[in-house]
Amino acid sequence: ESIFHEKQEGSLCAQHCLNNLLQGEYFSPVELSSIAHQLDEEERMRMAEGGVTSEDYRTFLQQPSGNMDDSGFFSIQVISNALKVWGLELILFNSPEYQRLRIDP
Repeated sequence: ESIFHEKQEGSLCAQHCLNNLLQGEYFSPVELSSIAHQLDEEERMRMAEGGVTSEDYRTFLQQPSGNMDDSGFFSIQVISNALKVWGLELILFNSPEYQRLRIDP
């Protein structure tokens, strides 16, 4: 068996990281963009709970997505949700859960 390695193209670090980790071409920029848009919509709905006429909500709507941009950037939340598709969980290295795992693997 050979090891899958997707070479870096542009700024698609998240895509390449996920595909290399999963050992195949599982995620494309389009699929990661879809996850990012879902996260954006969830954030928009949460912000709307404070009132759609509030200054915070209007300011939020004026800002670009924090989950992706045109350069190929995808947020850690997009990466985490992509891993969930495969039943995997991303544990942040500075989280209390990670600290417990380091002490008692």
